[in-house]
Amino acid sequence: MGSIINVMSYQSIKRIIDILGAILGITFLIPLYPLIAIAIKLDSKGPVLIKLDRVSKGKIIKVYKFRSMRPGTHQMKYKELARLNERKDGPFFKIKNDPRLTRIGKLLRKFRLDEFPQLINVLKGELSLVGPRPHEPEEVIHYPEQYRDLTLAKTGVTGLSQVGGASSLSFLKELELDNHYIKNQTVWLDLKILLKTIAILFTDPTGV
Repeated sequence: MGSIINVMSYQSIKRIIDILGAILGITFLIPLYPLIAIAIKLDSKGPVLIKLDRVSKGKIIKVYKFRSMRPGTHQMKYKELARLNERKDGPFFKIKNDPRLTRIGKLLRKFRLDEFPQLINVLKGELSLVGPRPHEPEEVIHYPEQYRDLTLAKTGVTGLSQVGGASSLSFLKELELDNHYIKNQTVWLDLKILLKTIAILFTDPTGV
């Protein structure tokens, strides 16, 4: 019974931190939103915000992001660009100089500004501030059996794998770190990850 109370207490505290953190982040960054929106619209045709399929809590959700690619190019990675994928150890996709990115998109990606609208998902309860990295449905079906529980967890804007190397990690190492997180979650671990994320954003934004 004690462990159940502890889990419930942790989840309640985590949700409070999520809500307060998301509100604080949105409030702090809201002056940048109009500037980013204007820059995106001037740079290329298409919407300012996009919604991408990601898996969280065992279902597909729509994750908000500032558009960083030319419209209609997302699915190119499964066709024309598959041969250029630098990630050869699993289903994840990465190209250093991705031709799909717009000029503004490259800047947004470099400083991780494209991901800030995910705070809306946090307020909605679809994502947490801290959790396993959210991936596409086409990617999570390739998780090895011992890591399938990751698809049932609430994924996060940042997490242990993001601050532990992000896309430089191997496929299995990323899953190993995220699996370690969901088995060892505490408020203090969440706060450590959040503080490390903030430090990385100010010193090396490409590191998360």
